[in-house]
Amino acid sequence: MDSNVKIFSGTGSQYLAKQISIKFGEPLGKINIQKFSDGEIGVEFQESIRGQFVFLVQSTFSPTDNLMELLLMIDAAKRASAYKVIAVIPYYGYARQDRKDKPRVAIGSKLVANMLTAAGADRVITMDLHAPQIQGYFDIPVDHLDSSAIFIPYIEDLNLENLTFAAPDVGSANRIREIASYFEADMVICDKHRKRANEIASMVVIGDVTDRDIILIDDICDTGGTLAKAAGLLKEKGARSVRAFCTHPVLSGNAYANIENSVLEELVVCDTIPVSQKIDKLKVVSVAELFAIAIRNAFENKSINSLFLRSKMLKKNKVNVL
Repeated sequence: MDSNVKIFSGTGSQYLAKQISIKFGEPLGKINIQKFSDGEIGVEFQESIRGQFVFLVQSTFSPTDNLMELLLMIDAAKRASAYKVIAVIPYYGYARQDRKDKPRVAIGSKLVANMLTAAGADRVITMDLHAPQIQGYFDIPVDHLDSSAIFIPYIEDLNLENLTFAAPDVGSANRIREIASYFEADMVICDKHRKRANEIASMVVIGDVTDRDIILIDDICDTGGTLAKAAGLLKEKGARSVRAFCTHPVLSGNAYANIENSVLEELVVCDTIPVSQKIDKLKVVSVAELFAIAIRNAFENKSINSLFLRSKMLKKNKVNVL
């Protein structure tokens, strides 16, 4: 146990924070988060954190109360004289609003970065930002973890003979190319065009998938429409099997039905966001150990980069299927 480390959780991520604390070897700290009758949130630490490294675990998925809780926890920790306040945000909400792609719109991911910094966060630890350049929106250190450290051992255990990786859009090609290179496998691209958010107008496959075992990889699964359409198109083009791996299971709207009714063999997601339904095709793997290592390295001033040296450490990791 590290007497100078305190790990606390917001209400939205307690299921994950408990596992992180177990992997780290430090019990969750005591905190009281209450909601008043008008919906206002109050935060109170119920133990001393003076001079401590305080890690606050909270994903900022919907509703926005999760984000407000995190901001209030950061503020309360600073006012309680914590030495360092580190926001551990497995899923960073509003990350898809990362640029001004049309007139008169907000850049939500920059606004959230500003709020976290203004609240008093000294560092952020997160995973698979929708756009890696969001790290540049912060004027404090950001440790950006990669779910590949979780997914690659799972994929290895599948022992697929004709493995090919598929990018769900052109923007994610670089990331998929890196994983494909690790496996010395081919890759294809599913190029999509949207009419509007969550609605695909058209999609084409760039590359040959005949008799291949396809693995689609994306950072977010929202309605599941993109994955279902891509999987169906890949099968039409001759793929032998299609699986999908997504870091953050937003799974809104008809997502569960879309996935269950699709031709996907399975959808593997991380527990950065809690899933509300259990379906046969949905598998959840835990990021708790990876975040526990990141927290320890941050506390001990060790390099976070060591978590990305896949050729040396990935095969040592064991994947826990929930």
